[in-house]
Formats: sequence, structure tokens, C-alpha cells
Amino acid sequence: MTRLRAAIALAEHGDENRALAEAHELLTEHPDFAPAWKFQAALLEDLGQREQAAASYQTALKLAPGDPELMLKVGIDDLVSGENAEAIRLFNRRLKLLPQDGDTLFYLAQAYHRNGDSDLALKTIQQCLKADPANPAVWQKYGELLCSSGDNENALHWLEKAQHADPSLDRLDFDLAVVRYRSMDLTPALAYASKAAQEHPNDVNALALLAAIDVILARWQDAEPIFQTILSARSEDAASELGLGHCELELKEYQQAADTLERVIQQDPTQILAHFYLSRAYSALGRTADAQHEAELHRRMLEQASTAAPAGDESRQDAVWNQARQELSEDHETQALELFRSSAKGPYATPGGPYVFVGALYLNLGRSDDASRALHQALQLEPGVRGAHTYLGMLALEQDDLEAAEREFKAELARDPNDQAATAQLGDVRYLQGRWAEAADLLSRSHTTAPGLLYLLADAYFRLGNVKDADLTAELAVDYANRQMEVIARVVDLLRRHQQLDLAQKLAAKLPS
Repeated sequence: MTRLRAAIALAEHGDENRALAEAHELLTEHPDFAPAWKFQAALLEDLGQREQAAASYQTALKLAPGDPELMLKVGIDDLVSGENAEAIRLFNRRLKLLPQDGDTLFYLAQAYHRNGDSDLALKTIQQCLKADPANPAVWQKYGELLCSSGDNENALHWLEKAQHADPSLDRLDFDLAVVRYRSMDLTPALAYASKAAQEHPNDVNALALLAAIDVILARWQDAEPIFQTILSARSEDAASELGLGHCELELKEYQQAADTLERVIQQDPTQILAHFYLSRAYSALGRTADAQHEAELHRRMLEQASTAAPAGDESRQDAVWNQARQELSEDHETQALELFRSSAKGPYATPGGPYVFVGALYLNLGRSDDASRALHQALQLEPGVRGAHTYLGMLALEQDDLEAAEREFKAELARDPNDQAATAQLGDVRYLQGRWAEAADLLSRSHTTAPGLLYLLADAYFRLGNVKDADLTAELAVDYANRQMEVIARVVDLLRRHQQLDLAQKLAAKLPS
């Protein structure tokens, strides 16, 4: 401690490099001395060596796991590094030691938000507001989270309150631009977004927001160079490339637009608007057949998107499912059920819903007996529960029991005649039975985007002699396959077997190298 105090004194008198050398020497001799690691981390942080500081803080926390200050430091670093789950764990540990601590609640709210849990983020920032009611930074964060949850009116109130108290708050202009943009109050949105982009010229998110507002206002000449700037920093940004192609199209730069939009579709063939804009560009270039083809792809994709269930907060859903999958893989079924209960919304927020999800995950994990047990338990709790019969039918399909599969899918459709998943799966049964016309009708009506089912639909069309729809469906199957080599290879083989050699060659080019 005497040597550490001497090093601290050196730092306090401005000799940080010598203090750092002293700390390093001390730790070489006493590597388990947590206070020295903590001091070294703080020095490194002051010197701008963030990665080395983070490593020292981590070591200090391992040696002193009950130190609240280290929990906060390491938690913030985890948050910055994208380790949201670990940050949440540390912040919650710190809250047990320091209940209602404003700093902890502030960063915990951010961690929940970045982890996709909007409800917990809002609840936590509200607790932070009670703990630290006069802090403009907390008002700003509350406004940001309210905006993310869709409450633009209250978000604007808190952001403007923060602005009046401290207009110098970092990224406040960006947050105000976002809330105005989402309210379609475009004149102030443009002003705030312009200011945010000027203050942070290398902030891609600020530039993207400014470009998006310019596009809505048809300021094509202003938006075009912004998209180009974004792409120079982030070359594979599909949204910015799509925006650039749209600008080029509206500015009558048709060949440039076509080239840009072709790149967008090459990166992500499921970009619906890209097909629409490309159709317009081809039409202006006199490529009538290509224009009609892109227009038809756009129409089909739009139909599929319009009949899909709302995605909701996808990042939050993914986080819940991934965590539940981990719990089940470790045989913690009760914890997985509780995860689904606490996060359930909409038609699955029912007594049987969590058991349906658990059954689906067991099915995905290849644990058929557990899947069957969970799904039957869901039906016992709630005979009309959504999805249970569909997953039981999928389980029967895996076991090659077409009769049982058909019975389950029909039971789901008796509950809801418009259930897209059950319709598609019944189409799969009809395909396996060789009933091509019924298979094509069911699969088409389901508006499925599953590459495997689209492959079956294309094959059914070929067997019915409907080559045009078969070709179009084959292309959709490859587009939605997202570079899955096995699916693309099967589709290419199907086209070759039916002598569609030009399309087969075109789609074969999408096989990963």
C-alpha cells in the first residue's frame, strides 16, 4: 500500500507515465494486488488506452468481485463492447449493493435497450428518473427510450426539457431529429438532423437520418452525396445503397441507378423496394422484359410481406429465443417457460403459449419426445392454443407419418382457416402425396418465404406444366435462401432437369464461392 500511495502521488502531481511504470513494477511483484490493478486501469483510461484499461479493470474485478466501482467500470466497458448480457448481469449485481443508484440504473436501462428489451429499459430509466430527478442526461435518455417505444409525444416533452436545461448534451440534436422524423414533423427534423450531422460528420447514423429526411422531402440532389459519403465509410450498407439507387433514379441517372440497384439485390435479393426501383430503371432504359420480370418479383414479394405476421421487436424476440434455447439445452425447462411467460405478447400471451414455444424449441433441438410432451401439455392447458397442432404436424412429418401430420394441420386450420404456417405445411403433405395441384394451391396461398417450401412449390408448378410460375418461384426460393448453398444447388438442379438452362446459370452464379 505504501508503494501504491507513492504511485498515486506521482499521478496527482502530473507524472502519470512514471506512476504507470511504478504500478507495472508493483504488479510484476504482486500480481494479486487488486488495488494496484484498479489504479493502473484508471491511469490507462486517463491516457486514452481504453483496451488496456478495460483488461486491467477486468483483472481487478476478478480479484475483488464485490467492488461496486469495478462492477460499474467493467459493466460500462461491456456495454460499449456490445456484451449487453454481461453488462446487465454486472449492473444488477451492483444494484443489490447500491439499491436505486442513479448511475447504475442509467447504464442498465441502456443495456436492456441494446439487448432488445424495450419494456425493461423503460421501467429502469423511470426508476433512474426517481433516483436522479434533476439530471438532464436522464431526461434525454428517457426521451430517447420513449421514442424507441413509439411514444413520440412524451418523448418530445422530455427531450425538449433536457434541451432547455442543457443544450450541450451529446447527441441531443440527433435524438430530437429522430422524434420529429418519426412524427413526420419534417421541417424541424431536417434542421435538427442537419445540425447533428455537422456536429458529428463521421457519425453514419446521423448522416443516414439526414439522408432519409431528404428523400421524404424529395431533395434528391442533397441526399445523393450523403448516401455516397455513408457508402465510402460502410461499403456494404444495403439501406444506403438502396437510397442512392432511388436518388439516381429520380435524378434520371438511369444506368447508374440500375447498376446500384443490381448491387443491392446481389447483396440482399429480398429487398422488395429494390426490385420496384430496378423495374423503373430498366423501363427507362428500354429493357422491357427485364422491367416486367422485376415488377413481378416485387409484386410476389409484396404479397408475401403483407400476409406475414408482424415482426414486432425482432431483436428482443431473438434474445428471448436464444436464451430459452440455452436453458433447454441445459435441461432448465422451467426457466425457459418463465422467459416466454414474461415476454409473451399478442395471441401467444395465453396459458398454453409458452408451452408451444418450448415445444417448438425442443423440435428444433431434435428432442422429439420432449417436443411432443410440451405441445400436448399446451393443448391440455388451452385446447384452442395457437400453433400447437402445427408443430405436432411438423413432428409427424419428421417421422414420415403423413396421416398424423395431415390430421394435425387440419386441426390447426379448423381453429383458424387462414393460418399461413398450417396451410404451407399441409401443402408439404400434399406434395409428398403427389397431389401436385393441391400442393401448389396450398403453398401459393400460404405466401411462404421458406426456401424449402418454395422449392416444393416450384417443382409442383413444373409437374403441372406451369413453367412461368415455376421459374419465378425458383428465383424467389434462391432469393430467400440467403446464400444457403444446399438450397441454391437444389433449385439449380431442378431448373436444369426441366431444361431452364439460362435461369439455372443465372442462379448458379449466386452459389457461394
